[in-house]
This record gives sequence, structure tokens and C-alpha cells, in this order.
Amino acid sequence: MSSALREGVRGLDLTMRLTLGVLALASGVYTYLGVRDLLDGSPTLTFFAALIYSTAVSVAIYAFWSFLLRLLPQVRDVASRIWLGAAMILGSVMIVAMSSWLNAAALAGSAAVEQHLAVTLQAYARDLDASHNRALGAQSLLPDIELATTRFARLADAERGGALTGTGGSGTVVQLLSQMSSQLEDLRQEVADSAAPVSALYAEGSAHVAAMRELVSAQGDIKARSDAFGAEAMKLIGTIAALEQTSMAPAVKRAADDLAAGFIAPAADGRTADLAGRQSAVVDNVERAVAAQANALSQAAQTIIGNGPVEPARYQPLSTAEAVLRYAGDFLPSWAGAISIDLLPAVLVLILCVVHAAIRREDTPADAETMTAAQLLTAMRLLREVEGEQRRMPVPGPAPADVAPREAAHPGAAEVPPRAGADATVTPLSSAWSGKKE
Repeated sequence: MSSALREGVRGLDLTMRLTLGVLALASGVYTYLGVRDLLDGSPTLTFFAALIYSTAVSVAIYAFWSFLLRLLPQVRDVASRIWLGAAMILGSVMIVAMSSWLNAAALAGSAAVEQHLAVTLQAYARDLDASHNRALGAQSLLPDIELATTRFARLADAERGGALTGTGGSGTVVQLLSQMSSQLEDLRQEVADSAAPVSALYAEGSAHVAAMRELVSAQGDIKARSDAFGAEAMKLIGTIAALEQTSMAPAVKRAADDLAAGFIAPAADGRTADLAGRQSAVVDNVERAVAAQANALSQAAQTIIGNGPVEPARYQPLSTAEAVLRYAGDFLPSWAGAISIDLLPAVLVLILCVVHAAIRREDTPADAETMTAAQLLTAMRLLREVEGEQRRMPVPGPAPADVAPREAAHPGAAEVPPRAGADATVTPLSSAWSGKKE
């Protein structure tokens, strides 16, 4: 079997060289495509720089695996194999560092950049919705503001008939209640007027998002699409900032806090001490009502404001190589293909190591202590065949004189004279075998 394995190794030598050359060339081509996007400068300089780098990578890969294919299978001692195995691991890591990630960038670079654009678009769309919700959140305060306005207006009308102080007219209490109602009405009007600008800004932001989505799914040069995407992103950031400024929730909170903190109780203007006392008591009640209403509005506005204004991140363009590294988990098949191109010769090295180990085992002669019964029977059969061939060999000439005694001592060997010029003291094979058995 060892001869068949040797013939197989010799027959596959040319195939192995061609395979290694094609793999090195393919790795160099994809390395060129990957490194070209990382270089800046004139087109001529970029072309030659990328070509030189890819050529160096191809030569390095071919030389590295050629050394291992020739040397590692021939090494027998364990220490040398360990050192060569460590060299193969170190070289494989270096090949991945200088070539494989560039191959992955060439294979999946455009898709990785599109993935980056899609992720960024989702973030911007989320920020736009959050800003729009904050701007619309102030509209949800309109019912509370209207109820408070109506409440103070009705109390003022009731006090004109004397429902609160017991004395009709338009005195201190009526003026205070009318003032609170007027302030809340002005706040309600401002909140209601902000609805139209919010809707317009949201429509503008939605248009930017739609344009960005078309750029993500469109065909063509990924660099041009990335630049256009960045321009739309800048416009969208401005729209989001305008939405934040249009939101009335902070204004409602400030107005509510001012109602409570800036409340100034007017002096009672009653003509009698009794009326003045009743007016003061009603004013105190109105102050507590205003404080409660202001506190409720302030808390509602703070809930809408949340943790602060939405601050969208700036768009960060990525090259194909950077995008492949950032989104490596989404492109595992491309990474596997890029690494396999560079490290497939390692499988050939292992195959040759196994084959050469089998050849060495077959070539190692068996001794009497380790010889099996089948090997012993095979050896005896071969011995008989050799002796038979010796007996059938034609006699080349007259036998020398000193052969007669030997023929007498060994009648069975008389028909097989020794070769011309052979040493007469050589022991026949049968005698040697019988002596070994004894």
C-alpha cells in the first residue's frame, strides 16, 4: 500500500501546486478589491498601491503554504511537529489579519454599508416619532386647560350673583377668578395654535425618512448613496430640532409653575369688615385651587417632557471594510468564504501529514516480537517462491570444483549453482531461514 500512496502523492503534486496557486490568486484579487476602498489619493496611485499590496499577499500565501506542504509532512519528531504547527497557526492568524477581512469587505462590503444605512435609518425614524409624540403630547393637555378655564370663568359668573361671598357684584373675587380664567385661556390658545406647525414639521421629516429609505434599497454605487443619505440625515436632524422647539409641553410646565409660585392675592375691597373677611376667605380658597390646578398641569407636562429633548446622533459614514467589521455577525457566510479561501491549504497539509505517516508505518520492517501470524505466513510464502525461482534458474556454465562437496551436503540445492563470481561462502536462503527458526 505504501507504493500506491507514494504514487498518489507524486501524481497529485501538480494538482496541489495548481490549487495553491489558484487560491493565492483568488485571495489576491479580493484583497485588491477590499484594500482599494481604504486608500485615498489619485486613481493611479490608488491602483498601484492596491495592486502591490494584493500581489504581496498572494506571494506570501503561496510561499507560506508551499513551505508547510513540503516540510511539515516529512517531520517525524514531536517537538519539530509542535513548532511547525505553532508556525502554521501563527501564519494563519497573520493571513486572516492581512487578507481575509479585506476579502470579506470585497464580498459583503456593499451589503454591510447598506446594513449600516438601514440601522441608522431606524434610529432616525425612532427619534422623529419620539419628537413628534413629545410635540403632540402638549395637545393632550388641552382638555385639562379648557376645564380649568371654564371652571374659573363659571366661578366668576357665580360670584357676580354673590354665590361665593354672599354679596353680588364685580369685586375682588370676580376680578381674581376672571384673571385666572384669562391666563389659562391664553395658554390654551397657544397650545392649540402649535398643532399646525407640528403637523407640517412631521410631514417634512417623514419625507426625509422616505427619501433615506429609497437610498437604502436603491441600486448603484454605495458611496454615492451613502453621501446622499448623509445629506438627508442632516436635514432630518434639523427637522427633529424644530419639532423639539415647537413642543408646548415645557411652556405649559413653566406657565403652571408660574400660576402657583407667582400668585398674588389681591386685597379685599369690601365696604364692610364682614364682606372683606368673606372675600379674603374666598381668595384663600381660590389660591389653593389655583395651586392644585397648576400642580396637576405641571406634573402632566413633566410626564410629556420625560428625560429631556430628543437628541439624534450624527450620521457616521463607514467604509466597506469598517462596515464588515462592525456588522460581522450579520455576514458570517461571507466571512467563512473569505477565510476559507486563505486557510483551505491547511486541510491539504493535514492530509499529507496523514498520508506520509501511513507510508512510514508501511515501510517500517516488522521484527520477530511484533510480527503477527499473518505476516509470518506471508514471509514463509515469499521465501518458498524465491527458492522455487532459484531452482528454476538455468545453469550458466560448468560448476566450479568446490561446489561438489556442497552438493553432497545439500542434495536439494545441487540444481541451483551459485552465480558466476559469487562468494562461495554465501549461505542459501533455506539454510538461513532454518537457522533463524532454530
